[in-house]
Amino acid sequence: MDIKHLNYFLHLCDSRNFSKTATAVHISPSALSRIIQRLEDEIGQALFIRNNKAVTLTPAGETLLPVAMQIVTEWQTIKTTLRDDATLLKGKLTLFCSVTASYSHLPDLLARFRQQYPNIEIQLITGDPAQAIEKVLDGSADIAIAAKEDRMATSLAFKPIDNVSLSVIAPKFNPTGTSFLGEQVDWAHTPLILPESGTARTLANQWLAAKHIRPNIYAQISGHEAIVSMVALGYGIGVAPDVVIDNSPVKEKVDRLKSESIAAMELGLCCLKNRAAEPLLKAMFELVG
Repeated sequence: MDIKHLNYFLHLCDSRNFSKTATAVHISPSALSRIIQRLEDEIGQALFIRNNKAVTLTPAGETLLPVAMQIVTEWQTIKTTLRDDATLLKGKLTLFCSVTASYSHLPDLLARFRQQYPNIEIQLITGDPAQAIEKVLDGSADIAIAAKEDRMATSLAFKPIDNVSLSVIAPKFNPTGTSFLGEQVDWAHTPLILPESGTARTLANQWLAAKHIRPNIYAQISGHEAIVSMVALGYGIGVAPDVVIDNSPVKEKVDRLKSESIAAMELGLCCLKNRAAEPLLKAMFELVG
């Protein structure tokens, strides 16, 4: 049983899609299918139920899943232990986070990390926070600062670092020159600016459903920083994390609608569970404490 093939199996357990996993691990879907078939031949039972859109685990697949995770984790640990320089941590970690997180949460974390592990190089990638978990799953990043999802993939390890509240914000003055504050918002005709995807969008959708609002969506934005800017310019009412609002250069041009309440996001470090025991990732996780 090949360790690499077990990693393919674990990724497929999360993606439930041969094409997505094949793309992520840089092989063709037909090659991936042959690898899974060989695993099934070795075990003597089918691991997945296949259909045109997705795959689901069979009972045999469910049984193999925790065993495969343990095998891969122990293999990574053994490889690290056998290295000559195992006592001196060095190497490179690729870390993904949003632009806002890069100056709201990352500086303190990296300052302490660099003090303890000066030989570890950090490669920082910033982008849409909604992509953070996918970046870890597809191998683009070793670790990410991400918002916890309602249904986290079973292959992910997550360490909380903060709770991030969200607010409904309006421009200080709308295009007609009237403040939104203290007024009854006409939700049917008020343009809304929302995150395109991710946990913030999920929480925004829950808020809209609870208020029985049929949203008049003006824009769906990839990345939270631009939401604050569009609201400040008077394009509509938006939903954004408070940490993004507080760090925005246009924060003085928006107001929070205090009558509206949205659940907070849990922010944390995220990596593949079968890699969490690797020394560099383990060091980062332990630093959070």
